[in-house]
Amino acid sequence: MNAMLERSHTAFDTAAPLAVDGLIKQYDNRSVLRGVSLAIEPGAVLGLIGRNGAGKSTLIRAMLGLIEPDTGRATVWGVPALRLTDAIKQRLGYVPQQPEAMAWLQVGEMLDFVGRFYPRWDAAYVDATLERWQLPRSRMLAKLSPGERQRVAIVRALAPQPELLVLDEPASALDPVGRRELLREIASRAGESGTTVLFSTHIVSDLERVASHVAFLHEGQLLLHSELDSLKERNLRLHVPEAVAAQLRDDVPGEVSRRPHPYGGLSITVLRPEGAPWPDLVTVQGVRAEALPLEDLFIEVSA
Repeated sequence: MNAMLERSHTAFDTAAPLAVDGLIKQYDNRSVLRGVSLAIEPGAVLGLIGRNGAGKSTLIRAMLGLIEPDTGRATVWGVPALRLTDAIKQRLGYVPQQPEAMAWLQVGEMLDFVGRFYPRWDAAYVDATLERWQLPRSRMLAKLSPGERQRVAIVRALAPQPELLVLDEPASALDPVGRRELLREIASRAGESGTTVLFSTHIVSDLERVASHVAFLHEGQLLLHSELDSLKERNLRLHVPEAVAAQLRDDVPGEVSRRPHPYGGLSITVLRPEGAPWPDLVTVQGVRAEALPLEDLFIEVSA
């Protein structure tokens, strides 16, 4: 079966806020990243989606130079990720999946200390957000709940007014209200300030609310990278009756997956390339077509 993988085939973009080319990373002889190439456009909000264990955190850490890949290269605004200067670091904000830094300090002490290293640190934003989220400055970081630690990490990442914001599963420990507030903040930063955002998630509904682009990562491979609106317009699930299915000898152009339909015939998922027409099968009598929700498309692509 022709599982169509749609990747970015552009040349390595040294001007991109984040770019990686041919990243390979192994742990204990297990491949975590398998030749990942990806560039994020300035001002884009890229949602990196994948199941737990797909390699999302490893990819993000390699992109930021926090780990060294076995093969491949990663750059931040053209600077090798493993050799980022202080000036580059001041332009980006990062929220790890499990924030644990400086847990022995109080919330206010940590934020005041970190703020000294950022010339654009927004102290008024810090105070207002801590008050809105009911996070006392005098609380020890080690005594915060996972959700509270994640909120503090988000404040820390946003206070420098970064040009590039990278969030690794930022909503994993947040309650629904916190998730909505975070998504509004991401949309606001991207829309008003042109901040480039990369955030990983396995919650597809979060991605659909704010992302302009989406990338599917599955078992260490980048299966798909596309503008979100375009992706929604280029996929169909075709319900093919038995009489028509019996005549299909080859893969359908753009075919992603093919499954027996519970009520007979076939269910074929198609993702047509940019600018390409729908396959002829779409117009065959008896064939029914429906657009897939993003979550269903991800399941089909990664099956």
